[in-house]
Amino acid sequence: MTRPAQLTLTALPDIPLIQPGDDLAAIILNSLAACGLRLEVGDVVVVAQKIVSKSEGRAVKLSEVKPSPRAIELAEAAQKAPGFVEVVLSESREVMRVRPGTLIVEHRLGFVCANAGVDRSNVAPHDDEEWLLRLPEDPDSSCARLREQLRSATGVEVGVIVNDSHGRAWRNGTVGVALGAAGVPGLLDLRGHPDLFDYALQVTQVGLADEIAAAASLLMGQADEGQPVIHVRGVPYSLRDGNARELIRPKELDLFR
Repeated sequence: MTRPAQLTLTALPDIPLIQPGDDLAAIILNSLAACGLRLEVGDVVVVAQKIVSKSEGRAVKLSEVKPSPRAIELAEAAQKAPGFVEVVLSESREVMRVRPGTLIVEHRLGFVCANAGVDRSNVAPHDDEEWLLRLPEDPDSSCARLREQLRSATGVEVGVIVNDSHGRAWRNGTVGVALGAAGVPGLLDLRGHPDLFDYALQVTQVGLADEIAAAASLLMGQADEGQPVIHVRGVPYSLRDGNARELIRPKELDLFR
């Protein structure tokens, strides 16, 4: 009897509120131990962007941001605070669309998203000071560091993904995507592989890191769930070193701009 394929995702418990400089690898390993899990070769650890950004000190105090004339102009059209728009511009290569409530930009890392990923939710308590959180400076490098720290502590090679929620140009709703990856193919090229009838696939490329990130998002949630680290076991493809840059479509091939 053929063994059924199985993918197991576990939300790691008791992850504390992360502060700048916190050791994410140690926190993850403590949480794994608390729920009786040990890392195995082929596992993937998916980490929410927000805790990576917080640990790397990517928070900005809104009251300390001085908006430029360009930010003030765009803020009126987008109906957003000028300081918020200034932070968005500092993280962007190009402003592509402006609508009330939203700025669609090309992020400096190459992907297109709303507000350059700058966020207010789940950043800090709502008191007299408002904080904004930027995406990690280099999410692929963040994954590579965390992967090496986990390997050094356990001797086990795993994959690491930094996950965030993005909208899509042609569908409603947000889904989890891989902002960064290490030890996981960003893009899985199946061209040339046979289908059930021995037809060689011609164009099939799978956004593997994005698919894992989207699955992990089901457990991470979007509100007050407080489950920012997901352990994944049973990914049905061989892992290799890779990165999320593989997923960014070159401008000359982008039919949606």
